[in-house]
Amino acid sequence: MSEDRSWGARLTGWLFLVGALATLAYRSRVSGGKPESDALYRYSTAVGSIVIYLILLGIVVYGIGGGLQRAEFFALRRPGSWPRALGWIAGGYLAIFVGAGLLLVALDAGDEQGLTSDEWDSSRAGAYAANFLAVAVVGPVVEELVYRGAGMSLLSRFGAPVAVIATSLAFGLGHGLLLALPALVVFGLVTAVVRLRTDSVYPCMAIHCLFNATSLIVSVAT
Repeated sequence: MSEDRSWGARLTGWLFLVGALATLAYRSRVSGGKPESDALYRYSTAVGSIVIYLILLGIVVYGIGGGLQRAEFFALRRPGSWPRALGWIAGGYLAIFVGAGLLLVALDAGDEQGLTSDEWDSSRAGAYAANFLAVAVVGPVVEELVYRGAGMSLLSRFGAPVAVIATSLAFGLGHGLLLALPALVVFGLVTAVVRLRTDSVYPCMAIHCLFNATSLIVSVAT
């Protein structure tokens, strides 16, 4: 298979994957509505989420990225300068909290996803910890490999602006939300820019993990 045909097949596979994720997310939202208020206090939620993320990881790594140098395709490489990368991580994290946060408030979309809990239940701390792992570690790592890793690499042939905008829209739509969609797109834009500036997906993972972890902690601490 020629290089162009290989790239075309991989891009088609990626587009099909992110399209399927968006379709399933919105279909689930329409048919099922918000998750139960105590979803993050159930082990079944954590197990189900992690299994889905692992399946997604297998598809993107062994399917779309199969046969390629993973460090190059997924940007799994050290940033040229870690001090500079840490600055981008801090700046990106702040930009998302301010930009996406203001949008969530303005659009009254803070609770649209329905995953964050309103109060702490110490009797089910183990289940919450398992879900914390799924939401703040496993999910962000896999999503960054899908969008800022594979997606940015495949779309880079069309130019950086196209890659940034397209992956940001795909990321936002993949969550199946309406009111919060602009905030999610902002999240995608910021992390995509960080990916370009650091030439690595690791800072994007760090921002994503920190953001999700902070959201989960704040939700039960206030």
